[in-house]
Amino acid sequence: MKRVAIIAGVVGLGLTVWMLAQFGAGAILSLIMAGGWGILAAVLFHTVQVALSAQAWRVIAGPQVNPLPSSTPLKLKDYFALRCVREGVNNLLPVAQVGGEVCSSRLLARRGLGTRHAAAATICDLTLELLSQVVFTLSGLAILLLLVKRSAITDELVESALVALAIGAVLFASQWLGALALVEVLLAKIAGHLGWNGVQSMRGLHEQVLALYKAKGNALWAFFLQFVAWALGAVEVCLILHFLGHDCSLWVGFVIEGVGEAAKSIGFAVPGALGVSEGGYVLVGGLFGVPPQVAMALSLIKRVREIVWGLPSLALWQWLEHKWCATPEPEDVRPKHHASLCQSTISSTSL
Repeated sequence: MKRVAIIAGVVGLGLTVWMLAQFGAGAILSLIMAGGWGILAAVLFHTVQVALSAQAWRVIAGPQVNPLPSSTPLKLKDYFALRCVREGVNNLLPVAQVGGEVCSSRLLARRGLGTRHAAAATICDLTLELLSQVVFTLSGLAILLLLVKRSAITDELVESALVALAIGAVLFASQWLGALALVEVLLAKIAGHLGWNGVQSMRGLHEQVLALYKAKGNALWAFFLQFVAWALGAVEVCLILHFLGHDCSLWVGFVIEGVGEAAKSIGFAVPGALGVSEGGYVLVGGLFGVPPQVAMALSLIKRVREIVWGLPSLALWQWLEHKWCATPEPEDVRPKHHASLCQSTISSTSL
């Protein structure tokens, strides 16, 4: 997997370098330098999106029932910190856009939620985030078809979005039909053969996921918050383009962000979606008369924002690994499990 990630990263980097050379690296760099305040605006504005996504995660996780007298229920600031860790790991490390969920789920379990509940909450949150992104992208494409004439490009974009919708629907339906229960059985068998410990804490994951989805109104509210977080990306696009001297309407920003984020998700196997994301912005920006240089500058400024957020988030991840390691999981409170959770997991902090 590391070799695949490295190869994909090299290909993505090569594609990015090729586009920079093709469209003029000097001109793109000048645009980025000229839009300095746009970078600051993007960095600050992203706080709102992270907060909304964190609240969505908190909602779908449900009420916090903590059996440890010394522990306090998780607050929005805890989920905000974990959301930063998710984004930092996914954006800056070669983990195929899912490593952040694994790391943050483990931290969530250490915070007192328990392995099963933390994993179920993260699975539900990730699924609702994917579905809300697909709806956001489809909404952007609907606006695109209203604003520009139908073409081969628009047809391909719609087809790709429909495929993503089908994947999201299958993922959601599989959880209801018992795919996680099957995973539990397989993990138990593998653990039995290899002598792994800790798998017992994952038993009942399927039922836990269904319980979180069925909690009154929680799934719909979390889905709405995730959709709003995606939609606010359109405001970020408009802010950046304004500072680049290329104002656009909110509707155009909605379309550009929808297709750009969809391209990033499609290129999940490429670390940071290098090259794929830039290509998406150039492609859809061209439909609205946005020059390739401006589209590339937009994408790179968003990458600067990812780095500005991501580097402190990686440091926060390591800090939380030590800060929260002394808190045992609810399952570990039983008499047979007095050992600290740190003893089994602190050695796995590096990917």
